[in-house]
Amino acid sequence: MTALAKLRTERGRMSAMDRRIADYILVNAQLLRDYSSQHLADALKVSQSSVVKFAQRLGYKGYPDLKLSITEAVARASAGEAAISSGDDADAARASALWRSKATAARETHALAAPATLVAAAGLLGDAETLLVAGDGIDGDAARAFAGRVAMLGHRSIAHLQPHDLLASLSAVTPRDTLLVICGHSDGGDWLRGCREMKRAGGRVVAVVRHTGPLSAEADASLVVSVHDAHPHLEDLIYEAAMRHLLDDLFLRIVAARPTALETFTANRRRLRSGGG
Repeated sequence: MTALAKLRTERGRMSAMDRRIADYILVNAQLLRDYSSQHLADALKVSQSSVVKFAQRLGYKGYPDLKLSITEAVARASAGEAAISSGDDADAARASALWRSKATAARETHALAAPATLVAAAGLLGDAETLLVAGDGIDGDAARAFAGRVAMLGHRSIAHLQPHDLLASLSAVTPRDTLLVICGHSDGGDWLRGCREMKRAGGRVVAVVRHTGPLSAEADASLVVSVHDAHPHLEDLIYEAAMRHLLDDLFLRIVAARPTALETFTANRRRLRSGGG
């Protein structure tokens, strides 16, 4: 995992001070090669020792080690930028850069997920008697699509796009049910009550989150989507691509775990395309 990826993924678990340092580095990564620890401390109006300890908490020997890792990551990214043909117009260059950013986010997201966690998450989703999938906004679009795909495998799967709708349906859940919450904003507080109600009923919770926090702590299996971009509109596009790729991975694992899943999916797909006839 690159130093920049580590900053993005650890950010949600950082103190306010460390998060401030991380955000500054992420925005100014290309300039960091010219910054000493004192220069960075002055820019942030913190002590030099705060910068050094920040680097050590991330697992580096000190600030020079962190700076070298970030400089190398920036150089690799710049080499990718330079690979765009000089004949490309600005629109093509932007599209190529976005595609690379999406691919990088998907790779970093996969690298973050422990293999055992992916296996556990897919098992909880695939073995659920009823799968509840929750999310709003762009997460809601993904929730609806994922629930629909799982339903095509012959599973009972229901999408909930509002927290109050989820709460209303939890009165009927059993310990054999699983809730998948997709949350790419804040700490997932809107969905937290539903997760706790699900756990109280004996059900299981899988969380796909953008930031670690109470929601991920509540889940039986939690997966973090790694994404950061200085431009909010690009960050949302990158997040959505990486999040959906992670969900696709989980879906493929569910299919692979059940011998009859592909046959059921194919039959349902054929039936729907023929208009049910």
